[in-house]
Amino acid sequence: MTEQHQHEGEALHQVTDEIEELDKLEEDVSLMAQKIAEFRETLPAQLQNTLASVLSAQRPVNFNLSDNDPGPSSNANQEGVVALVEDDVAHTEKIETIKQKISSNDSAMLSVVKRMKDSISDYFQNQLLLD
Repeated sequence: MTEQHQHEGEALHQVTDEIEELDKLEEDVSLMAQKIAEFRETLPAQLQNTLASVLSAQRPVNFNLSDNDPGPSSNANQEGVVALVEDDVAHTEKIETIKQKISSNDSAMLSVVKRMKDSISDYFQNQLLLD
């Protein structure tokens, strides 16, 4: 009889474990459903913002503004264009300076390599003389 009670107890314990596992799975499914609902609500707005950001970043800057052009015109807009042009000039000057430094370093590197070769050659010649 005790063996039968023991078997029933194990079966009951197994059923209890399965019920707990089922409850946990149901809770996980519920959480996933909530997350999916949140993504469905927020994803379109996020995609729209991202697309707008990418498009505005790729939009070319129109430097040919005049008072005859349609659309809003203001001194602030023209000042912004002037600032962009000045930044572009400064950027171009920096690039030219970097190119000059690279060219200078390149020509200096040739002489450094030649001096290294000469130094290595002299070292090995001195080693041969000492041996």
